[in-house]
Amino acid sequence: MIHPAIEVHQARKHYGAIKALDGVSLRIEQGEFFGLLGPNGAGKTTLINLLAGLALPDGGRLSVLGHDVVKEYRASRRLLGMVPQELVFDPFFTVRETLRLQSGFFGLRHNDAWIDEVMHHLDLTAKANTNMRRLSGGMKRRVLVAQALVHKPPVIVLDEPTAGVDVELRQSLWRFIQQLNRDGHTVLLTTHYLEEAEALCTRIAMLKCGQIVALDSTQNLLANLTGYRVWLKLAGSLPDTLLKQVVKQTEGSHLLTLSSYHALELVLAELRVAGVAIQEMSLQQPDLEEVFLSLVGRTSSGVKHAKLL
Repeated sequence: MIHPAIEVHQARKHYGAIKALDGVSLRIEQGEFFGLLGPNGAGKTTLINLLAGLALPDGGRLSVLGHDVVKEYRASRRLLGMVPQELVFDPFFTVRETLRLQSGFFGLRHNDAWIDEVMHHLDLTAKANTNMRRLSGGMKRRVLVAQALVHKPPVIVLDEPTAGVDVELRQSLWRFIQQLNRDGHTVLLTTHYLEEAEALCTRIAMLKCGQIVALDSTQNLLANLTGYRVWLKLAGSLPDTLLKQVVKQTEGSHLLTLSSYHALELVLAELRVAGVAIQEMSLQQPDLEEVFLSLVGRTSSGVKHAKLL
């Protein structure tokens, strides 16, 4: 029997009167690159903490490759590599010592060859013998990623892994993670960089107030939940008939919403009738930020779930 990489069924977690998770269900297949998005306080980190055994659910069931995270904690934790959001480190060890210690937690010894490979891919080789407290914030985050990978877990969970790091690190990290995904590792990512999720994830779940408000392929979310936009630089004034479509405008430039490609012809026709010449024009595809703002801006009762795939 082939088990999903991660399965969550009606997960609930309350902190007093606060419902951090309120009946969340999702299934992530082996080999997926899956995105978990939502505003602060939506329940993303709570869900990850439940998967990693750092908190216990108040209801529901969560499993990693078929192993219940509560009843089979050891087995599920061994299959999971987690990069936490917080920079947590031991200030008394070097980078190499930190990774060796982490290996020991999983019963691994003499795995320096793999540690060297991980450090190489994360540009940590030159810092191998540097004490952790002497590293920059970006370097410490690289070590957190390396710690999550020392036991070669088939499922990798990344909780805001590029928060506060420079562009170069972000790009090198994603190249490495994408290669791991191509090699068969399942990746679960939470991020506030929506362009990252759009570029990397094949499917996305969006959380709001502890509930999933959308769960679909990235392509379907972009295609079904937003329209298109056209940017126009005009030699004259925009006709009054098009003002209701304006999203943003500056002197001479206008960004208009379009319900479809056919609607673009209607806009052009209005401009021809008004005798307004187009100096520059570009058609913009919808992006994940529009989807995100559209969904999390609604009340939970007003949101229709995207099609479950």
